[in-house]
Amino acid sequence: MSRRILALIAVLALALAILTGLAVRKGVLGPQPQTAAVGGPFQLVDTNGRTVDQSVLKGKWSVVFFGFTHCPDICPTTLFELAQVETLLGPAAGEFQSVLISVDPQRDTVAQMKAYMANPAFPKRSLGLTGTPAQTDAAARAYKVYYQKSGEGPDYTVNHAAYSYLMNPKGRFACVLPYELTPEQTAAKIQAAMKQGANAESC
Repeated sequence: MSRRILALIAVLALALAILTGLAVRKGVLGPQPQTAAVGGPFQLVDTNGRTVDQSVLKGKWSVVFFGFTHCPDICPTTLFELAQVETLLGPAAGEFQSVLISVDPQRDTVAQMKAYMANPAFPKRSLGLTGTPAQTDAAARAYKVYYQKSGEGPDYTVNHAAYSYLMNPKGRFACVLPYELTPEQTAAKIQAAMKQGANAESC
């Protein structure tokens, strides 16, 4: 290979390196600033028929999850275990709440949600929220949650995500709480976040 060709290759390589460096500095390439991907504005209805928004999360450590009252396993199990978490948190439970957002607006009326959340085996400090199909879609999009109706007729089910989110008292995302965690593990994560203060972004 001639010296002229080698020199040309070297010049092109240098030019590419300079352009790449400029692109990274301008943000065209490389990591972009990260923003909170979970959570955001929503408008739903609570079990007293009041219209509420994301401000219901302010001032409390909130475990938010999406489900429905006809759910055969994941939802009642999650709520039952969150009742145990509430006990494990001890005095700090006063700063804690569980929030179920329905993904079944067709069947989960205010009255249905109120009756469901009244189960004595569920957390004492809890909110059940429902809404129109459009409101449900908006909330699910804000929380990056998948759900889909499965089947026809009155006994249809709804496929949905099983994990929960811990939101800090500012109403911002702290961490994901996988369904597989035991109540003790979930309580430990919440306590770890609480130790960081109201602006916690991890647990």
